[in-house]
Amino acid sequence: MSTHPVGLGEAALALQIGEPRFNADWKSPGHRFRRLLSEFIGTAGLTFVLSAGAAILVLHGGIKVEPIVTAFILSAISALWLVAAIYFLGDISSHFNPAMTFAFALRGDMGWPMCAVYVIVQLIAAAAGSFLARSFFGIEGNLAATIPQPEQLIQAVFFEAILTFGMVLMVISMANGPKLNGQFIPIAVGAYVMSLGTLGGPYEGAAMNPARAFGPDLARGDLSTWWVYVVGPVVGTIVAVLAAKVLRGPANAQEAQAAMGTPQDEA
Repeated sequence: MSTHPVGLGEAALALQIGEPRFNADWKSPGHRFRRLLSEFIGTAGLTFVLSAGAAILVLHGGIKVEPIVTAFILSAISALWLVAAIYFLGDISSHFNPAMTFAFALRGDMGWPMCAVYVIVQLIAAAAGSFLARSFFGIEGNLAATIPQPEQLIQAVFFEAILTFGMVLMVISMANGPKLNGQFIPIAVGAYVMSLGTLGGPYEGAAMNPARAFGPDLARGDLSTWWVYVVGPVVGTIVAVLAAKVLRGPANAQEAQAAMGTPQDEA
């Protein structure tokens, strides 16, 4: 007879460790604040290094940088930041992407109210990072904004869906589920972002992240195409979660714990 708790994701975790501890640890305001602060730091850092990097390439690069070279450099910058940020924040919370948060909520790893708060914090953080870069450099290099090709908005939506599908499926299909503080998982995330960012950057920006697209767009004052980087990732995430369920089965307690971070240590 199976000894696994009945329930999926967050519900399974609550049953496994007991409701009192679940409420004291994962539902405590202190623990949730730590998670949200971690999300703010990681997401703001991502848009800051991207927006500042794009501006510095234009202002201080010394040469005219071709689009594919720009895409490679910015993809490397964002990938290296994500590797570092996931290593030092992964045990607390390191989604840094509304698409990943949506995936965890869709799979039952976290509740929808907390998912909504995560997304709001991620968007505010993304704006803060890009506005900070703008305070130094203006809107040079479009602050690394993701801009679709003219007259190809629908194609860009499908391209974003494909890229996001691969990223979400990779993360939630790792050993032990979405355990972003595993030894090699940050490197895998960085490698994916760098390779697909270089591939798709010159075409439509390859955001794979609604917050990453939102920050630069808001800072430069043009949100006219941001919807592309919301619709595409949402579609890709839904398909990825369905595919992961077929490949790995439903979410379990261990995966929910990994997605929710480490409980707060009480003084």
